[in-house]
Amino acid sequence: MSVNKVILVGRLGRDPESRFTASGQAVCNFSLATDRSYKDRNGQTQKQTEWHKIVVWSKLAEICQKYLKKGSQIFIEGRIQSRQWEDQQGQKRTAFEIVANEMRMLGSRGEASAAAHSGEETEAPAAPAAEDAGVGPEVGDEDIPF
Repeated sequence: MSVNKVILVGRLGRDPESRFTASGQAVCNFSLATDRSYKDRNGQTQKQTEWHKIVVWSKLAEICQKYLKKGSQIFIEGRIQSRQWEDQQGQKRTAFEIVANEMRMLGSRGEASAAAHSGEETEAPAAPAAEDAGVGPEVGDEDIPF
Protein backbone atom coordinates (compact mmCIF):
# COMPACT_ATOMS: atom_id res chain seq x y z
CA MET A 1 0.00 0.00 0.00
CA SER A 2 1.19 3.54 -0.70
CA VAL A 3 -0.16 7.02 -0.07
CA ASN A 4 0.33 10.22 -2.08
CA LYS A 5 -1.59 12.93 -0.25
CA VAL A 6 -0.80 16.61 0.24
CA ILE A 7 -2.60 19.16 2.42
CA LEU A 8 -1.63 22.83 2.11
CA VAL A 9 -2.97 26.04 3.59
CA GLY A 10 -1.59 29.19 2.01
CA ARG A 11 -2.22 32.24 -0.14
CA LEU A 12 -2.32 32.56 -3.92
CA GLY A 13 0.75 34.21 -5.39
CA ARG A 14 -1.07 35.24 -8.56
CA ASP A 15 -4.54 35.17 -10.07
CA PRO A 16 -5.56 31.73 -11.36
CA GLU A 17 -5.04 31.05 -15.07
CA SER A 18 -7.56 28.78 -16.78
CA ARG A 19 -7.86 27.12 -20.14
CA PHE A 20 -9.76 24.26 -21.70
CA THR A 21 -8.25 21.11 -23.18
CA ALA A 22 -9.09 20.05 -26.74
CA SER A 23 -11.77 17.78 -25.27
CA GLY A 24 -13.34 20.74 -23.41
CA GLN A 25 -12.14 19.92 -19.89
CA ALA A 26 -11.30 22.96 -17.71
CA VAL A 27 -7.84 23.19 -16.12
CA CYS A 28 -6.74 25.95 -13.74
CA ASN A 29 -3.18 26.76 -12.57
CA PHE A 30 -1.93 29.04 -9.80
CA SER A 31 0.91 29.34 -7.33
CA LEU A 32 0.40 28.93 -3.58
CA ALA A 33 2.74 30.31 -0.90
CA THR A 34 3.19 28.52 2.41
CA ASP A 35 5.65 29.49 5.07
CA ARG A 36 7.19 28.36 8.32
CA SER A 37 9.00 30.18 11.08
CA TYR A 38 11.91 28.80 13.05
CA LYS A 39 14.70 29.97 15.33
CA ASP A 40 18.23 29.94 13.89
CA ARG A 41 21.40 29.13 15.86
CA ASN A 42 21.50 32.70 17.17
CA GLY A 43 17.93 32.54 18.46
CA GLN A 44 16.64 34.85 15.72
CA THR A 45 13.27 34.04 14.20
CA GLN A 46 13.58 33.19 10.52
CA LYS A 47 10.81 32.75 7.98
CA GLN A 48 10.99 30.38 5.01
CA THR A 49 8.46 30.60 2.18
CA GLU A 50 7.78 27.68 -0.15
CA TRP A 51 6.01 28.09 -3.48
CA HIS A 52 3.79 25.32 -4.82
CA LYS A 53 2.43 24.98 -8.34
CA ILE A 54 -1.24 23.95 -8.11
CA VAL A 55 -3.23 22.31 -10.92
CA VAL A 56 -7.01 21.89 -10.67
CA TRP A 57 -9.29 20.13 -13.17
CA SER A 58 -12.96 20.10 -14.23
CA LYS A 59 -15.70 21.80 -12.19
CA LEU A 60 -13.32 22.63 -9.34
CA ALA A 61 -11.09 24.44 -11.88
CA GLU A 62 -14.05 26.58 -12.94
CA ILE A 63 -14.84 27.40 -9.29
CA CYS A 64 -11.21 28.36 -8.62
CA GLN A 65 -11.15 30.66 -11.66
CA LYS A 66 -14.37 32.34 -10.64
CA TYR A 67 -13.76 32.89 -6.92
CA LEU A 68 -10.01 32.97 -6.27
CA LYS A 69 -7.60 35.85 -6.78
CA LYS A 70 -4.07 36.80 -5.81
CA GLY A 71 -3.79 36.82 -2.01
CA SER A 72 -6.79 34.52 -1.41
CA GLN A 73 -6.21 32.16 1.52
CA ILE A 74 -7.21 28.58 0.73
CA PHE A 75 -6.99 24.98 1.90
CA ILE A 76 -5.88 22.52 -0.79
CA GLU A 77 -5.89 18.74 -0.68
CA GLY A 78 -4.47 16.63 -3.48
CA ARG A 79 -1.46 14.64 -4.64
CA ILE A 80 2.09 15.35 -5.81
CA GLN A 81 2.74 14.73 -9.48
CA SER A 82 5.96 15.07 -11.44
CA ARG A 83 6.36 15.85 -15.14
CA GLN A 84 9.52 15.36 -17.17
CA TRP A 85 10.52 16.90 -20.50
CA GLU A 86 13.55 17.94 -22.50
CA ASP A 87 14.26 21.64 -22.86
CA GLN A 88 15.54 23.33 -26.03
CA GLN A 89 19.15 22.55 -25.09
CA GLY A 90 18.36 18.84 -24.69
CA GLN A 91 18.53 18.91 -20.87
CA LYS A 92 16.07 16.74 -18.97
CA ARG A 93 13.82 18.83 -16.74
CA THR A 94 11.44 17.79 -13.99
CA ALA A 95 8.61 19.83 -12.48
CA PHE A 96 6.62 18.93 -9.40
CA GLU A 97 3.06 20.12 -8.95
CA ILE A 98 0.11 19.52 -6.67
CA VAL A 99 -2.96 18.16 -8.44
CA ALA A 100 -5.79 19.35 -6.20
CA ASN A 101 -9.01 17.42 -5.76
CA GLU A 102 -10.38 19.58 -2.95
CA MET A 103 -10.27 23.32 -2.29
CA ARG A 104 -11.80 25.38 0.49
CA MET A 105 -11.70 29.15 0.69
CA LEU A 106 -10.54 30.38 4.09
CA GLY A 107 -11.14 34.11 3.62
CA SER A 108 -13.83 35.96 5.52
CA ARG A 109 -17.43 35.22 4.74
CA GLY A 110 -17.71 38.94 3.97
CA GLU A 111 -15.76 38.37 0.76
CA ALA A 112 -18.23 35.68 -0.37
CA SER A 113 -21.14 37.85 0.70
CA ALA A 114 -19.81 40.75 -1.40
CA ALA A 115 -19.74 38.45 -4.43
CA ALA A 116 -23.36 37.47 -3.75
CA HIS A 117 -24.46 41.10 -3.53
CA SER A 118 -22.69 41.94 -6.78
CA GLY A 119 -24.96 39.50 -8.61
CA GLU A 120 -22.40 36.72 -9.01
CA GLU A 121 -23.41 33.13 -8.44
CA THR A 122 -22.59 31.83 -4.97
CA GLU A 123 -21.73 28.20 -5.59
CA ALA A 124 -18.30 28.58 -3.98
CA PRO A 125 -17.35 25.99 -1.36
CA ALA A 126 -18.21 26.96 2.20
CA ALA A 127 -15.50 28.00 4.61
CA PRO A 128 -14.10 25.02 6.54
CA ALA A 129 -14.97 24.19 10.11
CA ALA A 130 -12.76 25.77 12.76
CA GLU A 131 -10.77 22.58 13.22
CA ASP A 132 -9.84 22.57 9.51
CA ALA A 133 -8.66 26.17 9.57
CA GLY A 134 -5.74 25.28 11.84
CA VAL A 135 -4.21 22.77 9.41
CA GLY A 136 -0.79 23.90 8.17
CA PRO A 137 1.20 27.06 8.78
CA GLU A 138 -0.32 30.46 9.43
CA VAL A 139 0.23 32.72 6.42
CA GLY A 140 -0.76 36.36 6.85
CA ASP A 141 -0.95 39.17 4.30
CA GLU A 142 2.41 40.47 5.47
CA ASP A 143 3.98 37.04 4.80
CA ILE A 144 3.42 37.04 1.04
CA PRO A 145 6.68 38.15 -0.62
CA PHE A 146 5.16 40.33 -3.39
